[in-house]
Amino acid sequence: MAADDTSADDARAVAEIAARAAYGRLVAWLAARSRDVAGAEDALSEAFLAALETWPARGIPVRPEPWLLAVARRKLIDRARRNQSHAAAEPDLIRQIEEAELATQDSLFPDERLKLLFICAHPAIAASVRTPLMMQTVFGFDAARIASAFLASPSAMGQRLVRAKTKIRAANLGFAEPDRADWPQRLGAVLSSIYAAYTSGWDDPAGLDGHRSGFTREAIALGRMVTAMLPRDGETHGLLALMLHCEARKPARRAWDGAFVPLSEQDTQLWDADMIAEAETSLRRALECGPPSRFALEAAIQSAHAARKSQGRADWQAITRLYDRLVEVTPALGAQISRAAAIGEVDGAAPALAVLEAMDPDRVSQHQPWWATRAHLLSRAGRTAEAAEAFRRAAGLTSDPAVRRWLLQQANARSA
Repeated sequence: MAADDTSADDARAVAEIAARAAYGRLVAWLAARSRDVAGAEDALSEAFLAALETWPARGIPVRPEPWLLAVARRKLIDRARRNQSHAAAEPDLIRQIEEAELATQDSLFPDERLKLLFICAHPAIAASVRTPLMMQTVFGFDAARIASAFLASPSAMGQRLVRAKTKIRAANLGFAEPDRADWPQRLGAVLSSIYAAYTSGWDDPAGLDGHRSGFTREAIALGRMVTAMLPRDGETHGLLALMLHCEARKPARRAWDGAFVPLSEQDTQLWDADMIAEAETSLRRALECGPPSRFALEAAIQSAHAARKSQGRADWQAITRLYDRLVEVTPALGAQISRAAAIGEVDGAAPALAVLEAMDPDRVSQHQPWWATRAHLLSRAGRTAEAAEAFRRAAGLTSDPAVRRWLLQQANARSA
């Protein structure tokens, strides 16, 4: 675009598209070569700022991503020169980058983002921060969104991430590409980060948040790459199956007017049959690899829900048994709440409410799924006034406008 035709809004729009499409890839390229995650992020931020200042005057480049990468690379070299007292700083960094580029030509990894995920899963980094670090570095999540996913405060999460990046920079923690022998030790955190990216996009089905709109596609693509790298690992196939089963239902999650449609009311004819078939193939491969772990179990649960498309109903007995096994493997809060909902379908509202109410009140007091599930179970138990209040609490904890409207409609219907 010619400079005369370029406005600040045009530049900002193209920069935002580039950030959504390529942030993780660009940071991965820079960090893998400079061996400094925080420095790579800072350099890329400066490159985006330079774009907003330069493009309106000189025009938007035909290929914005290489432009941003070239500027960020120069920023890294400039920073190294400022931070080193000897004149060899710039040649040293240039040589380091060039050597890393040559090594990348023989990489075992098909994608820079995937390689950086495995690098960030270095065992010297605290296990509690590996997945959050990947979410920020590769996928571009801010500390507040990561903190929400891990039920932590934004300030505490921000401090943990800063410490992790400082440790990487100070200790130069094996920023070289990990050998195959290192993959199994790092795989769990990598899969968790891919799934976290997927759920962030899945939580925005209407595409209202431009930054998250491509996460589901990106996560599924990374999931396919990991299964190709590790074809005999059940959890990689389980994760891919889980994401595909969830993605298959995307067309039915919103009505024509954008209204939220809960799973129990979705038109199964809108579910993607080809994607379900691919998910089932991945699930079979996962189960052939040995006893199912977290993602394979979650995929099996989604498979039982998908049976509605062919059989007309979900197998709640099987779903409950699978949730029983899942909470043994990973007693995550979300799994426990979903198990309570499944118990409600099989045994009725009273025992399901007992399961919910036995949970730690400090953990669930601000957790939207707990209130939404409680509201549903209270309604089934005939406790309509309490159900209405629980629906309102859930609505107040919901960021999705369509879901909030639906929850308030449920509350109002029980208050009439």
